[in-house]
Amino acid sequence: MPFSKLGLSPALLKAISFQKYERAYPIQEVVIPAVLEKKDVLGIAKTGSGKTASYVLPLLVNLENVAATKNRHVKALIVVPTRELAIQVREVFQLFSSQLEHPIKTMAVYGGVSINPQMKAMMGVNILIATPGRLLELVESNAVHLSEIETLVLDEADKMLNLGFKEEMDRIFKLLPQKRQNLLFSATLSEDISGITEILLRNPVVLKIEEETEDLERINQLGYFVSEEKKGPLLRYLIKHNNMKQVLVFTSSTHKADMVTEKLCKNGIDAMAMHSKKSQETRERALNNFKRGNIRVLVATDLISRGIDIEFLPHVINYELPRSPKDYIHRIGRTGRAESSGEAISLITPEEAHHFKIIQKKMGKWVTMIDAESLEF
Repeated sequence: MPFSKLGLSPALLKAISFQKYERAYPIQEVVIPAVLEKKDVLGIAKTGSGKTASYVLPLLVNLENVAATKNRHVKALIVVPTRELAIQVREVFQLFSSQLEHPIKTMAVYGGVSINPQMKAMMGVNILIATPGRLLELVESNAVHLSEIETLVLDEADKMLNLGFKEEMDRIFKLLPQKRQNLLFSATLSEDISGITEILLRNPVVLKIEEETEDLERINQLGYFVSEEKKGPLLRYLIKHNNMKQVLVFTSSTHKADMVTEKLCKNGIDAMAMHSKKSQETRERALNNFKRGNIRVLVATDLISRGIDIEFLPHVINYELPRSPKDYIHRIGRTGRAESSGEAISLITPEEAHHFKIIQKKMGKWVTMIDAESLEF
């Protein structure tokens, strides 16, 4: 369906045209009209389905005619689990608001950086994107007030409502007006949080975009049997031998991410690590350099993988396997997006072989395996 039939303003349609988006994704066709009508929404869809724009565009419409404020009462609140996702959502708001006649002030706040500049910049913010901990710090400092929130968005709601964030989210809910629009988006909806969504949502529009087998079909999966001590040399061989220009490598720990990055750089392959122990400035620089093609390899952990959203990423390599099959699918799903093909490679030690069989069984797809001993590297 063309965006012109979804009730968006001419200014937003112009911004969409500039980005060369021609047709709405399925989730956008349903969610945009629902948000415009101030309905609650529960959207279950994987990353890369067009979820962010599905709430960004109608929120901009709903706030387009709101007079600029000179206070600290925000109108729309988007709560996200990670700094990277907060920055990414802010960028989408900025992208589509570029053609609006009256600018809508949007801001992202998160920990890991000084709170003082965020406190000073909060005046006049209409749309706030925040991680829970930093949001509560700002509230306690009277830098922001949540009593006039009209719309609450929980992006990655499966993570926002689980035990890791439960205490903080309970505190945030108590600060919000009871009468508000609630928009919840999640890749999955576990039994643990389904009851909570029933309490939060009032007669919601429910949309579930099923995982499509063809998405995985666009990803060429390969696995290499290799000993632990030869993983590093094999990784470097694959990158150089196959002339890979943009590669996302996943490890299971921050220590391993740093070690792999150091070895790559020593062997003439430009790489940067991105994980929770890096400063926010370093993480942003690493991701931006990777997106722009300034570095060849980004080495990341699962903790920040949800903030990595690159439309035409050609290669993902699992240096180490994740704990769960869902995380494996999420990792390889960074490639093969926007109807383009991609390649996902896993380096499997004898100790990991059984776990990889379980992952393949859960995925419903068997991966072609190659014995690294047959390669000269």
